[in-house]
Amino acid sequence: MSARDDSRDDAAEVEELNLRFYRALENRDFPEMNAVWDHGDHVRCVHPGWTLLSGWPAVRESWEAIFKDGREMRFSIGDIAVRVEGDTAWLTCTESILSQAGGNIAVTTLLATNVFERRGAEWRLVHHHASHILSGGPSGT
Repeated sequence: MSARDDSRDDAAEVEELNLRFYRALENRDFPEMNAVWDHGDHVRCVHPGWTLLSGWPAVRESWEAIFKDGREMRFSIGDIAVRVEGDTAWLTCTESILSQAGGNIAVTTLLATNVFERRGAEWRLVHHHASHILSGGPSGT
Protein backbone atom coordinates (compact mmCIF):
# COMPACT_ATOMS: atom_id res chain seq x y z
CA MET A 1 0.00 0.00 0.00
CA SER A 2 1.37 3.43 -0.88
CA ALA A 3 1.66 6.39 1.48
CA ARG A 4 -1.18 8.00 -0.48
CA ASP A 5 -3.43 4.99 0.22
CA ASP A 6 -2.45 5.15 3.91
CA SER A 7 -3.46 8.81 3.96
CA ARG A 8 -6.87 7.97 2.51
CA ASP A 9 -7.33 5.23 5.12
CA ASP A 10 -6.31 7.67 7.88
CA ALA A 11 -8.74 10.28 6.58
CA ALA A 12 -11.54 7.69 6.56
CA GLU A 13 -10.70 6.68 10.15
CA VAL A 14 -10.69 10.32 11.26
CA GLU A 15 -14.02 10.95 9.54
CA GLU A 16 -15.50 7.87 11.24
CA LEU A 17 -14.23 9.02 14.65
CA ASN A 18 -15.73 12.44 13.96
CA LEU A 19 -19.12 10.81 13.30
CA ARG A 20 -18.77 8.83 16.55
CA PHE A 21 -18.17 12.13 18.36
CA TYR A 22 -21.40 13.66 17.02
CA ARG A 23 -23.44 10.49 17.67
CA ALA A 24 -22.14 10.44 21.27
CA LEU A 25 -23.26 14.06 21.60
CA GLU A 26 -26.70 13.38 20.12
CA ASN A 27 -27.24 10.33 22.31
CA ARG A 28 -25.74 11.85 25.47
CA ASP A 29 -23.49 8.80 25.51
CA PHE A 30 -20.76 9.74 27.96
CA PRO A 31 -18.83 6.42 27.73
CA GLU A 32 -18.59 6.91 23.95
CA MET A 33 -17.65 10.60 24.32
CA ASN A 34 -14.97 9.53 26.79
CA ALA A 35 -13.69 6.97 24.26
CA VAL A 36 -13.28 9.41 21.35
CA TRP A 37 -11.28 12.00 23.34
CA ASP A 38 -7.66 11.90 24.39
CA HIS A 39 -7.39 12.47 28.14
CA GLY A 40 -4.27 14.65 28.20
CA ASP A 41 -3.68 18.08 29.63
CA HIS A 42 -3.17 19.36 26.07
CA VAL A 43 -6.78 18.80 24.92
CA ARG A 44 -8.88 21.90 24.26
CA CYS A 45 -12.53 22.63 23.59
CA VAL A 46 -14.51 25.75 22.69
CA HIS A 47 -18.27 25.38 22.72
CA PRO A 48 -20.26 28.21 21.07
CA GLY A 49 -20.33 31.15 23.47
CA TRP A 50 -18.02 29.46 26.00
CA THR A 51 -14.46 30.29 26.95
CA LEU A 52 -11.56 27.99 26.09
CA LEU A 53 -11.55 24.80 28.13
CA SER A 54 -8.08 23.34 28.73
CA GLY A 55 -7.24 19.80 29.78
CA TRP A 56 -9.37 16.68 29.86
CA PRO A 57 -10.92 17.29 33.31
CA ALA A 58 -12.41 20.64 32.18
CA VAL A 59 -13.51 19.24 28.81
CA ARG A 60 -15.05 16.18 30.48
CA GLU A 61 -16.99 18.36 32.93
CA SER A 62 -18.36 20.43 30.03
CA TRP A 63 -19.75 17.32 28.32
CA GLU A 64 -21.25 16.12 31.58
CA ALA A 65 -23.02 19.49 31.98
CA ILE A 66 -24.21 19.50 28.36
CA PHE A 67 -25.55 15.95 28.70
CA LYS A 68 -27.62 16.98 31.73
CA ASP A 69 -29.39 19.63 29.64
CA GLY A 70 -32.91 18.50 28.73
CA ARG A 71 -32.80 19.62 25.10
CA GLU A 72 -32.91 17.00 22.41
CA MET A 73 -30.35 17.67 19.67
CA ARG A 74 -29.91 16.12 16.24
CA PHE A 75 -26.85 16.89 14.13
CA SER A 76 -26.47 16.94 10.39
CA ILE A 77 -22.80 17.29 9.47
CA GLY A 78 -21.82 18.74 6.10
CA ASP A 79 -19.03 20.38 4.16
CA ILE A 80 -16.54 17.90 5.62
CA ALA A 81 -12.87 18.41 4.76
CA VAL A 82 -10.16 16.23 6.29
CA ARG A 83 -6.41 16.78 6.21
CA VAL A 84 -3.90 14.28 7.61
CA GLU A 85 -0.24 15.10 8.24
CA GLY A 86 1.64 12.32 9.99
CA ASP A 87 0.02 11.65 13.37
CA THR A 88 -2.14 14.80 13.30
CA ALA A 89 -5.38 15.35 11.43
CA TRP A 90 -7.90 18.15 11.33
CA LEU A 91 -11.43 18.15 10.06
CA THR A 92 -13.60 21.14 9.31
CA CYS A 93 -17.35 20.88 8.89
CA THR A 94 -20.68 22.57 9.38
CA GLU A 95 -22.96 21.40 12.16
CA SER A 96 -26.66 21.87 11.48
CA ILE A 97 -28.32 21.31 14.83
CA LEU A 98 -32.02 20.69 15.29
CA SER A 99 -32.88 21.14 18.96
CA GLN A 100 -36.08 20.92 20.93
CA ALA A 101 -36.81 22.21 24.41
CA GLY A 102 -40.14 22.98 26.04
CA GLY A 103 -42.02 22.42 22.80
CA ASN A 104 -39.86 24.93 20.90
CA ILE A 105 -37.82 23.79 17.92
CA ALA A 106 -34.71 25.64 16.76
CA VAL A 107 -32.20 25.11 13.97
CA THR A 108 -28.67 26.43 14.31
CA THR A 109 -25.74 26.11 11.95
CA LEU A 110 -22.21 26.24 13.31
CA LEU A 111 -18.72 25.94 11.89
CA ALA A 112 -16.50 23.39 13.60
CA THR A 113 -12.87 22.39 13.57
CA ASN A 114 -11.90 19.10 15.17
CA VAL A 115 -8.24 18.13 15.62
CA PHE A 116 -7.14 14.54 16.11
CA GLU A 117 -3.90 12.86 17.14
CA ARG A 118 -2.87 9.30 16.50
CA ARG A 119 -1.70 7.41 19.60
CA GLY A 120 -0.30 4.09 18.44
CA ALA A 121 -2.95 2.67 16.11
CA GLU A 122 -5.83 4.79 17.45
CA TRP A 123 -6.96 8.30 16.59
CA ARG A 124 -8.30 10.50 19.41
CA LEU A 125 -9.94 13.91 19.45
CA VAL A 126 -7.73 16.57 21.07
CA HIS A 127 -9.45 19.82 20.08
CA HIS A 128 -13.03 20.78 19.25
CA HIS A 129 -13.99 24.35 18.36
CA ALA A 130 -17.51 25.24 17.23
CA SER A 131 -18.68 28.77 16.54
CA HIS A 132 -21.65 30.56 15.05
CA ILE A 133 -21.55 31.60 11.42
CA LEU A 134 -21.47 35.35 11.10
CA SER A 135 -22.77 36.86 7.88
CA GLY A 136 -21.13 39.67 5.98
CA GLY A 137 -17.57 38.29 5.97
CA PRO A 138 -15.54 37.33 2.94
CA SER A 139 -16.47 34.04 1.29
CA GLY A 140 -14.27 30.98 1.96
CA THR A 141 -11.18 30.26 -0.03
